[in-house]
Order: sequence, then C-alpha cells, then structure tokens
Amino acid sequence: MNAPYTEHEDLDELLDRMGVAARAASRMLAKSDKSQRAAALHAMAASLLAREKAILAANARDVEAAVKSGAGPAFVDRLKLTSDSVRGMATGIEAVAWSPDPLGAAEAEWTRPNGLKIARVRVPIGVIGIIYESRPNVTADAAALCVKSANAVILRGGSEALGTSRAIQAAIAEGLKRVGFPPDAVQLVPTADRGAVGRMLSGLHGAIDLIIPRGGKSLIARVQKDARVPVLAHLDGNCHVYVDKAADLQKAIDIVLNSKMRRVSVCGAAETLLVDAAGAGRLLRPLVLGLIEAGCEVRGDRITQTVDPRVEGADEDDWYTEYLDAIMAVKVVEGVEGAVAHIAKYGSSHTDSIVTEDRLAAETFLREVDSAIVLHNASTQFADGAEFGFGAEIGIATGRLHARGPVGARELTTFKYVVRGDGQTRA
Repeated sequence: MNAPYTEHEDLDELLDRMGVAARAASRMLAKSDKSQRAAALHAMAASLLAREKAILAANARDVEAAVKSGAGPAFVDRLKLTSDSVRGMATGIEAVAWSPDPLGAAEAEWTRPNGLKIARVRVPIGVIGIIYESRPNVTADAAALCVKSANAVILRGGSEALGTSRAIQAAIAEGLKRVGFPPDAVQLVPTADRGAVGRMLSGLHGAIDLIIPRGGKSLIARVQKDARVPVLAHLDGNCHVYVDKAADLQKAIDIVLNSKMRRVSVCGAAETLLVDAAGAGRLLRPLVLGLIEAGCEVRGDRITQTVDPRVEGADEDDWYTEYLDAIMAVKVVEGVEGAVAHIAKYGSSHTDSIVTEDRLAAETFLREVDSAIVLHNASTQFADGAEFGFGAEIGIATGRLHARGPVGARELTTFKYVVRGDGQTRA
C-alpha cells in the first residue's frame, strides 16, 4: 500500500521507495488482461462508495482550512466534494471499466513481400507521475485511467486537498488489494513538502516515464522548465465563443450562458465572447444583458460598453485572462477572420466554439482555429472526457504531442511493433 511517511523521514528516500514500488507494480499490471483490469476498477468504485463518510469528513476539514486561509469561492468550489461527488467518482470509474480496452489488439497489421507479418500493438507507458492542484476528484479519475491502461501512477495532489486525496487513494488501494492487484499501482505522495514535485520531475532515477501536470500557469511553467522526463501538459482554458452574424439568437444566448455560467470554475468555461460586427446590432445587446442578468460581470470593448452602463471597460490583459469566475470579456470582431485572429493571439489552444447557421462560416472556423477542441453550435463546457465517452479524463492536453484534447485511457498508452516471421534473414 502507499508508502508510510512521517515528518522525520527523508523525502528522497520516501520517493525513491515509491518509484521502485511503482515500477514493480507496472510490470504486474502489464501482465493483466482486460477482464482483470475491469474487475479491479469495479472494486475501486465499490470501495469509494464504502468509504464515502471518511472521504467527505476529510474533505470537510480541507474545505474548512481553505476558507480560513482566505481562499476564494471558485477555489473552494473546485475543492469541495458532496455525496453526489463521491457517487460521481464511482460512476466515472465504472464507466472507465466498461469503456473499450485500449491495449493488446493490433491497431494496424500488414504483411511484407518477404512474408514478415507486422502488427502495431498498443501497450502501457509504464509509470506515470501526475501533479495536480485543488481538484481532489482527479485522484480517482487518474487512478481509474491508469489502471485501465495498465500503468502504475504516482500522484502528487495539491496541499490544500491532501487529506481528501489521501482518503480517496486509501479507498482505491483497498479495492485493488481486494482483487489481487498491487496496491502500489496507485500511490499518493503523502506530504505537502514542495520538494516532492522537484524529485518527481527528476524522474526518480528512471522510475517515472511520463509527467502529467494539471493546474495553473505557474505549475505548468515549472514542470515544463524543470522536467527531465517527457511532459503531457494541460494548460489553462482561455476558451472563446464566437457568435457569427448568421447565428440563431436564442441558440446563441443559450450556448453563451451555458458556456460561461454552468460552472465557472472548470477549464472548459468560456472566458471571452466574440460577436460579429455585421450582426452586432441584432446580437450584442441581448447577449450582454443575458450575461448580466445571470449574474456575470461583463468587461467589454468600446462598442460593448455602449450597450449597458454596467459593462466595465476591458483592457489588454482581459483578453488573455482565464477568470474561472463569473466574469466574461466581450469584443466585437470583423467576421470569422477577426474571430480566428483574436483566438490565435490570445487563446490557449484549449476549446473554442462558433455559433452560426452558416455552414461555410462554421467549417472555416473549425478548420482554422488551432485548438484541441473546436465546436459548432455547442457549449464549450462539453470539453470533458466523460462527455466524449471516455468515462473520465486526466485533463485536456493543449499541445500537439503525444495526445491532444481529453486525455483518457488510450492517450495513456504507446505502441510497439510485433513482427512474426518463419526463418527470414536479411540479405
């Protein structure tokens, strides 16, 4: 089970032990078949539900400490769990268990003229290190996806959610043990010591094969700067909704409000609304008033400020900002080209949506916006692995290698070539 730790123990020794244990567990997981991994996931989900009271008690202590420290509402919202949250985590693990298995089957096969039969087969990466901040549900999502893809994982959650994450990890380890899987397949760094991040980024003497950071800009920047192993980055979600002149007004209002206000603290929440200048006379005022009436602060360019005196002036920083709050920047742009140019300059390559009934405008936007997720006539809050049918996700990858968009079980695999012959030798 997760390595015991006291404040008097040397941090380097602790993490080295965790690395060795994770590598051993990864070898055992690699031998498992899909039915065994599914059984492990079902046991993990059941164990979470059985330990709900302990998880919620730990979370209540973490939330109380965060409030006392002056944490804002958006931060507390990301941290807080409820009974529904715990059931949601268990349901997510079950969904991962029932999802298609990413391993074993050949994704491509061919035969060479010399008779060699070649297959490209999906295999686990090995040991994954995941560094994340305040969302304790990431502990369960990451564990489920790593077990599904037969990877061992070392988790380093945020200090503000340490008690909750430890309770979740303990439940998961108990479920794994119950079905004969190594509990060390899912380990959590049991200390808030920031030195643990640096040690993980070093790779723990080759024990960690991939680092996945999930958090704010400062965390991502540090990981990308200091990591000595490959990084799969989840950057901030400066997401946009562009309302084209050919948009259906009610559809646009519904999509904008949902994109911004459904849950303001998630990375798929829209932060900037772009409105086509050619349709602003019809669209801008009802969109802005809809946001204000829903309790959203609006910061706009000069044209947007003329709509209502409650609109604050936007400055250059607003176009770059991921608010994670009930605040939205609004700007009038010159058509699809203006929207694409704005997103290219200020966006974070996360998720961007166009609202229009003009198919050509939609296809232009979908083709030219270089983001991990682009949508037509749909809310940006669909940027979620569960909504994509993955069961859960570790994050939204905004780079180009080796995965992009929601990171599910398949994105936690690599491949090898299996070549079968009958005595062939090369001249």
